[in-house]
Amino acid sequence: MGGTAVLVMEMQQGVIGEHTKFPELVGACDKHDVIPNTAAVLNAARAAGIPVIHCTAAFRADRIGSHTGNCPFIAGLLRDPGHMLDGTPAVDVLAGLREPGDLENRRYHGFSPFTGTSLDTTLRSLGVTAVVATGVSLNLGIPGLALEAVNLGYRVTVVEDAVAGVPDDYAAAVLRHTLSLLATRVSTAELVAAWT
Repeated sequence: MGGTAVLVMEMQQGVIGEHTKFPELVGACDKHDVIPNTAAVLNAARAAGIPVIHCTAAFRADRIGSHTGNCPFIAGLLRDPGHMLDGTPAVDVLAGLREPGDLENRRYHGFSPFTGTSLDTTLRSLGVTAVVATGVSLNLGIPGLALEAVNLGYRVTVVEDAVAGVPDDYAAAVLRHTLSLLATRVSTAELVAAWT
């Protein structure tokens, strides 16, 4: 198990919690038990001494550090000047998923937790060569995480019942036709069993 870390992608209040703007994504997470499955993965990782890193997104009120006009999705989100502001409850990790020993990797731009952050340096300082991906979404964040991790030389595992996207058929297609080319796919039960 040495050399592995769990990356938790955007499991935040403003993404799939009480401050969300994405009710369909919340519904997908509920339907597939993504939050309890992620919690089970994180508990097993911590018990096995595997680092947990929460990959979070936020914006500064002045938008410094964020490209706001190069992507239609981001431009649409930022029409709300209060969306995912640093220091607000919206950027908090969901209750029950974060423990004091966990790390956080915050980004202000893009869809990959590696872009413009110190994540790669942090992982290498921990001796990590393989990452396990959980969280949201299969539309953008998880494929971005997997592709960048592979580009940087990491082995990637995606916990297929601890990730979600919308609509369901598209999310399933991303798992089958994109992520299966980049990553190993496992279930929560398989991973927990392997780590215990």
